[in-house]
Amino acid sequence: MGRGTSRVCPGRGTNLDPVYAERASLLEGAVVWHHEPGPGPVLPVLPDGCMDLMWTGGRLLVAGPDTRAQPPGDTRAAHSGVRFAPGAGPAFFGVPAHELRDLRVDLTDLWPARLVRPLADRVTASPDRVAALEAVALRHAADTPPPDPLLRAVVEYLDAGGTVAATAAAVGLGTRRLHRRSLDAFGYGPKTLARVLRLQRALALVRGGVPYAGAALAAGCADQPHLARETRDLAGLTLGRYVELTAGSRPANSDTSAPSGSRTIA
Repeated sequence: MGRGTSRVCPGRGTNLDPVYAERASLLEGAVVWHHEPGPGPVLPVLPDGCMDLMWTGGRLLVAGPDTRAQPPGDTRAAHSGVRFAPGAGPAFFGVPAHELRDLRVDLTDLWPARLVRPLADRVTASPDRVAALEAVALRHAADTPPPDPLLRAVVEYLDAGGTVAATAAAVGLGTRRLHRRSLDAFGYGPKTLARVLRLQRALALVRGGVPYAGAALAAGCADQPHLARETRDLAGLTLGRYVELTAGSRPANSDTSAPSGSRTIA
């Protein structure tokens, strides 16, 4: 299972303990995941431009888009979730993404409690909570408008390293209109989304064993110190600490003994 992002599960991200698993959802572009408590390392919840529908403790919650690393939540509890592709969450939940930026809220704050509580009870009672939660998402998505394909194009251009101006031109929007549309769709402007996607690309390369400097350049950073700063700013971790948590020890793949500023957690 898995996309291998840095979302930690109660909320989002990669919990590299074997009790965390994820797979592609039957809902287009989405991922379903589940976490059971365990002794393995749990990373902070890293920004990735996504929103999640989550079940935990008999409740249905919504995780909004993050601009900074978030604490992983109660790692002693089981969590299940449906992670929507960037830009897909607002149509599903019926609220602009920026209203949920850096927040975790009860679904009853967005939908009528008389509708949410039976859904939460159904998932809680199911022997397969992941499948039950996915069924809830599929059923509701069938009654909501599909995400605007323009939003997918914005993500694709930015994820390919396109500038904000080039992306705006490619999708036929001015930069101001792109910014407004991005706030509603992703929770923040295209410049922040580009930083988030770039960090995700770089950390995926680092996890794959690419040296820090090579990962930085391949992902679109100016150099290794630039990647180190972005990791501290967006992930709340140094590169060295990130790899320690994902690999269990200081990596041997760094170009130097440690990347800039990597000896302490930011």
